[in-house]
Amino acid sequence: MSTLLQMRHIRKTFPGVVALDNVNLSVRAGEIHAVVGENGAGKSTLMKVLSGVYPHGSYEGEIHFDGVERRFGGIADSEHLGIIIIHQELALVPGLSIAENIFLGNEPARRGVIDWTEAHRRSRELLAKVGLKEPTTALISDLGVGKQQLVEIAKALSKQVRLLILDEPTASLNETDSDALLELLLELKRQGIACILISHKLNEIAKVADSITVLRDGSTVASMDCRGGAPQQNVIINHMVGREMADRYPRRTPKIGETVFELRNWRVHHPQHAEREVIKGVDLAVRRGEIVGIAGLMGAGRTELAMSVFGRSWGRRISGQALMNGREIDVSTVQKAVAHGIAYVTEDRKSLGLVMGDSIARNTSLANLPGVARAGVIDEGREFAVATDYRRKLATRCSGVQQQVVNLSGGNQQKVVLAKWLFANPTLLILDEPTRGIDVGAKFEIYSLIAQLAEEGRSILVISSEMPELLGLCDRIYVMNEGEFVAEFDAAEASQQKIMHAIVNAGNECSV
Repeated sequence: MSTLLQMRHIRKTFPGVVALDNVNLSVRAGEIHAVVGENGAGKSTLMKVLSGVYPHGSYEGEIHFDGVERRFGGIADSEHLGIIIIHQELALVPGLSIAENIFLGNEPARRGVIDWTEAHRRSRELLAKVGLKEPTTALISDLGVGKQQLVEIAKALSKQVRLLILDEPTASLNETDSDALLELLLELKRQGIACILISHKLNEIAKVADSITVLRDGSTVASMDCRGGAPQQNVIINHMVGREMADRYPRRTPKIGETVFELRNWRVHHPQHAEREVIKGVDLAVRRGEIVGIAGLMGAGRTELAMSVFGRSWGRRISGQALMNGREIDVSTVQKAVAHGIAYVTEDRKSLGLVMGDSIARNTSLANLPGVARAGVIDEGREFAVATDYRRKLATRCSGVQQQVVNLSGGNQQKVVLAKWLFANPTLLILDEPTRGIDVGAKFEIYSLIAQLAEEGRSILVISSEMPELLGLCDRIYVMNEGEFVAEFDAAEASQQKIMHAIVNAGNECSV
């Protein structure tokens, strides 16, 4: 294969921060090239340099494409050469159709008038290439995330893509959609399209990558050719974090006490379809110092359960009992749930967990404003001190607590969400997909924090789609399927096989 792209000695700085320092990247034509590294390693910044988001002159170094040095002044310049980037936050307009999104800003026209017949015809051809069978008139808002990803790729193909950049494309996808997307990347490779894949999921990289570049602290630390076989995950992890990680999960000796939180016969109906019962008579218990997991496939009702408990944030016609330390409590509003010691770390930290345009300090105090107030007025000095203390405790990487959270890596944003709820001093901490989109090094830090909180006597409920995470972290695991708990395992007896067996058997019983 000939070399399609070379980035040489790239250096990019922001005020007080060196984001990239002497980064080199080489991509061959028609290969899948993975770029990996911890959150904050510089992966997304490097791709923004390549795509022209950061134009020539705002960085040092050279970009060569097709053997010619390129100086992109913006995204349009890189797209003109067929370099297309798909960000983790998809750039689609929910209220427009598939065809309108595919050709947005690039509409086929005749005599200055948009030719919608041609747009829909070409859209159908593009959807066939990516394996999407939806009508081109379907609204983006009616599609799942997996299908939206396919629309983004169809949009890239409409621009005669030669190098496709995908930033964490499977972070929000279930296993089936992830596998389908990886197969599509392999098909694009067979068509001669090169791909740069940014992902924290090393098992997915092993399936498809021809080569791997590892970034750490803004520099290139390793380049690996995988055509003869993918390197072992521990080798990649060692390059990423600069240290061996023999244990992916912290070792702990549980000190489990009495039952702290209970649900009895908890039932929840769908907010739009009141006749549909989503949570069906669930009984749950979490003890002091215990980490309890909830396993299940997408759509099992795990998040709906958590949100219904947290101030009825989801659902209607909610019935059953919630008890704290043996006494029934009122969790009918978020304020009441928080007052009774319940905290919920949402799976969607950017939309629901943080105020992205605000500072670390202000986000940290949000769930406990009385804790930083004097006579009903926010004491900014106190707020600063609290945020600084949690920054130190959680080892949050930032320039200071006045930094906006939008400028933090995913792992550090998650630490700010955790700081917000820890400052509220919860008795029960519900963690919904606590490490989604976070690299292995930051994951270990989050796991260590969870273990420490359990050691301090907190009760913790963890919802995760990653079964190894639940098995490595939890003392006990509930298995959920179609709104019910279908099995319960102690950590010593749990396994991925047993969990999947419980789900499959429950599904078979439901279909009989």
